[in-house]
Amino acid sequence: MADVQAAEHTYEFNVTMSCGGCSGAIERVLKKLEGVKSYEVSLEKQTATVVAEDSLAYETVLKTIAKTGKKVTAGKADGEERSVEVPAE
Repeated sequence: MADVQAAEHTYEFNVTMSCGGCSGAIERVLKKLEGVKSYEVSLEKQTATVVAEDSLAYETVLKTIAKTGKKVTAGKADGEERSVEVPAE
């Protein structure tokens, strides 16, 4: 029997954030990003966790967070370590 539920990804990023404005900036860009099902940004833990539709690539989310000017220090896609080097446009 085919799985009816669409595939999704969980992306986890360690992000250097110094204040509520920093985490707020990341929340604002994630809220607008197409394909994001849910997200949680924690200033306390210095993390951003994104649950995304299958069509939304890890690199797209990484680029979106990096555009806020915050430094992404580590990243995971579905539990696997991934590069945090932002791809060139």
